[in-house]
Amino acid sequence: MSGENDLIKLYSGRILALAADIPHLDRLEDPDATAKKRAPLCGSTVTVDVKVQDGRVSAFGQDVKACALGQASASVVGDAILGTTRAQIETAREQLAAMLKKDGPAPDAPFDGLEVLLPARDYKNRHASILLALDATAEAMAQAEQANCA
Repeated sequence: MSGENDLIKLYSGRILALAADIPHLDRLEDPDATAKKRAPLCGSTVTVDVKVQDGRVSAFGQDVKACALGQASASVVGDAILGTTRAQIETAREQLAAMLKKDGPAPDAPFDGLEVLLPARDYKNRHASILLALDATAEAMAQAEQANCA
């Protein structure tokens, strides 16, 4: 019974609200780069399209097929992503992983909204899904950067 109550607490109203209102769900028609990431344990996937101008995300689209926690993470990322750099995205990904796996603090602004996922620390089987949006965005940014250098 305790485990069931813990799960109810995990799926808070705030997490469910974020999952129900994910920004930038339209894929981009002509992205500079696209990346798709999948969490092997649960099968959640996030596909991200980016356009980059002056090293910053200028347009963003995502297709999110994930649990409520992965959706909430994608919602926070989608809300904060425009204008960010690859370095900010990679730092947020590292900080989110540390928050979940090493009891670290929430990521810095503009990704500080990911703090809502603190209760997921105890659910290691959900960590990969929570990290998908930042993983895919970091990969897409690296691809876009590489394409601009070619």
